[in-house]
Amino acid sequence: MNFTDEIVQWYLKHKRDLPWRNTTDAYVIWLSEIILQQTRVEQGMPYFYRFLEKYPDVSSFAAAHEDEILKLWQGLGYYSRGRNMLKTARLVQEFHNGRFPDSYNELIKLKGIGEYTAAAIASFAANEAKAVVDGNVYRVLARYLGIYEPINSTAGKKTFQQVADDFLNKKMPGLHNQAMMEFGAMLCKPKAPGCNICPVRMDCVAFNTNAVADLPVKLKILKVRERFLNYFLVTDGDAILMNKRGDRDIWANMYDLPMAETDTLLSTEELLKQPAVLAVFGNDIEAIEVSPVHKHILTHQRLFVRLIKIENQPLKMNENWVKIKVQNLPELALPKIIFILLKNIFNL
Repeated sequence: MNFTDEIVQWYLKHKRDLPWRNTTDAYVIWLSEIILQQTRVEQGMPYFYRFLEKYPDVSSFAAAHEDEILKLWQGLGYYSRGRNMLKTARLVQEFHNGRFPDSYNELIKLKGIGEYTAAAIASFAANEAKAVVDGNVYRVLARYLGIYEPINSTAGKKTFQQVADDFLNKKMPGLHNQAMMEFGAMLCKPKAPGCNICPVRMDCVAFNTNAVADLPVKLKILKVRERFLNYFLVTDGDAILMNKRGDRDIWANMYDLPMAETDTLLSTEELLKQPAVLAVFGNDIEAIEVSPVHKHILTHQRLFVRLIKIENQPLKMNENWVKIKVQNLPELALPKIIFILLKNIFNL
């Protein structure tokens, strides 16, 4: 058997029984693909079931309010995925009469759907001959063929897509793509791959040259930004002052608290003397309680978050601030770190 036949045979024996593999419904496949971007299957599975239960078809998804989507997405991270999904669902409802497209050329035009996702949905739902190249496929091909071209370079992406296209079994592209992805996820793993039981190891360049740990190659281009977010807890016991975020930063359109961002981690005394803080809360501001600093890691940012409880009501209200009953906090779409901080205080 050749390389792709071996991979497919391995897949048929060892594949996981995942719900989105038992359907050709493009909407369900789209739901799983977006949820599982940058997310482990074990973490994403409960979200997949919750979304499918609440929104069993694209029409019900399109009719949802953004706050509902973000609340259901809470804790999954990369919240732009949820917002883009809503835009996509509404486009499908408007321009495709509520039928989720399953052809690559139609899918690639939708918000939040790139080449990988379009190829995945088209091949799984309609068996269209489009090769899927995700992180798992990059790894399998890089190791098997000994490709040292960086996978996140323009030239590398072109090379791997061409190789994937050449290997694609055009008679059963959906099965082929599933097999390649599963093989990378379960056997040809980033760390501790199962080379000793790999069915294609005899022809694998990385295995034969002791280069498994070196491949694939990825350029280190990520620059992490550090941010210091100081949140103010203003409450009368029954209600809490909340902030509705805009759409130009992290956690777009979600709720957090009034906040002062600083360039470094200031002492509480230094923070309360900042002009921006004094302008809102006045000169007699006093901290009743200060939480420890919590580190929260995002893809491109490292956040240092703390909560300062104060008695002062703001002298100057921001147009995005609103008082919310404490009992209604669980209904809001909150960033995970904010939810954790408030949960500990109000036993949500």
